Amino acid sequence: MKPLAPLGVAALGLLVERDQHPYEMFQTMLHRREDRVVKVSAGTLYRTVERLEADGLIAAAGVERAGNRPERTVYAITDDGREALRRAVARMLGRVADEYPEFVLAISEISHLPPGDAVVLLEQRRDELEAQLELFSGVIELTAAKGVPRPYLLDLPYLVAMRRAELEWLDATIAELRDGRLDWPAARPARPQPSPGEAP
Repeated sequence: MKPLAPLGVAALGLLVERDQHPYEMFQTMLHRREDRVVKVSAGTLYRTVERLEADGLIAAAGVERAGNRPERTVYAITDDGREALRRAVARMLGRVADEYPEFVLAISEISHLPPGDAVVLLEQRRDELEAQLELFSGVIELTAAKGVPRPYLLDLPYLVAMRRAELEWLDATIAELRDGRLDWPAARPARPQPSPGEAP
């Protein structure tokens, strides 16, 4: 069996809490802002649930119907699913994976922009990070008030800490750009285009 994909890990984690149907799982993930941790849509979650069932990691536990809505299959995690979840979490916790974040690539190529443009864009990112911090802090307070056990929410304090660290880096870098301490390379000349018939 192939290693669990991130969305499969998240889905199994939800089913450890209680039996659920896929729509409830999707709504729970959105409510907890888990879409900031794993890429998810209703369609991808339903397909993930189908794969987990085919692999014997979850099993249908019943059917629910609310009002005039269609019946929804409720799923439960199996013993194999619990073991697969434990293995996946242990694998991800114990190593530093290459995740290829887009922002790191942008930083490595930032000198292609004029310094003034770079400042404006970094300040724009800073504003978005501050908005995320406010949102995450609100979610932490709300879930704590509802009595959600902290082990289910450790990702949120981690995300808050990472964004605070990035804000500190952004502030320092923006300041260096503004006062000229960050030596900016001269504009690179455009590469000449080959004449017709010449090799590039």
